[in-house]
Amino acid sequence: MDSAENSQPANATEALERLGRLSLRDLSMEGLLQTVADLTKTVMPGHTEVSVSLLVKDNPSTVAATGQLATDLDESQYERGHGPCLHAARTGELTEVGDTRTDSRWPDYMPRAAEHGALSSLSVPLVIDDDGQVAGGLNIYAREPHAFDEDSRSAATRFAPYAAVAAGNLHAYRSAVDRADNLQTALETRGVIDQAKGILMDRHKLTADQAFQVLAQMSMKTNRRLRAVADDLVHTGELPQPVIPPAPRR
Repeated sequence: MDSAENSQPANATEALERLGRLSLRDLSMEGLLQTVADLTKTVMPGHTEVSVSLLVKDNPSTVAATGQLATDLDESQYERGHGPCLHAARTGELTEVGDTRTDSRWPDYMPRAAEHGALSSLSVPLVIDDDGQVAGGLNIYAREPHAFDEDSRSAATRFAPYAAVAAGNLHAYRSAVDRADNLQTALETRGVIDQAKGILMDRHKLTADQAFQVLAQMSMKTNRRLRAVADDLVHTGELPQPVIPPAPRR
């Protein structure tokens, strides 16, 4: 497939048709978001840079951008905890800044945007889920004041659903990977502890409950995690202190 840079669409309709023809089998979710950002840039006025921001439990990140200007201004808002892209993501409102030199909202952010050469911006909220835990924004930064008209606003809102679906899938994928990693760690920890218990049961004729009590006592006495104590026993055959079998529970 030709990139947006190599074959620019003539208008928003052509760009949207190109998005509709994309094969998801050939693109990662990050790649799809980057393509949405690239194509949005080609049809926006005002010599723009575009980003896609993701807000997970109010923790923001930029998951795609067409240039450093968009990344810098996103991060400037993240540092301050407010700004047009965060406002759009949190409220679900289309947020437009006509001129960063005269707009009185977010007074600690606007001068920074103007210094960077972004004189107007448009942030389109992304509808990602219904429980409010994940939100996002398609953010367009222009180097000219009052760069956006009704046609460009309409085009931006038509691009937003593509970004919303891709951003939602990206979040779901990352969450699934995190859960799998946590599960794998839990299974590995349980396996090491079970091996250590087996060594103690065989060597000192303890019950499974008594062996676990020994490991827990060693963990507290040495101020180390139980997993680390068990891992040492499995790999060295030794515990840091002599084993004193606990009295059987009544």
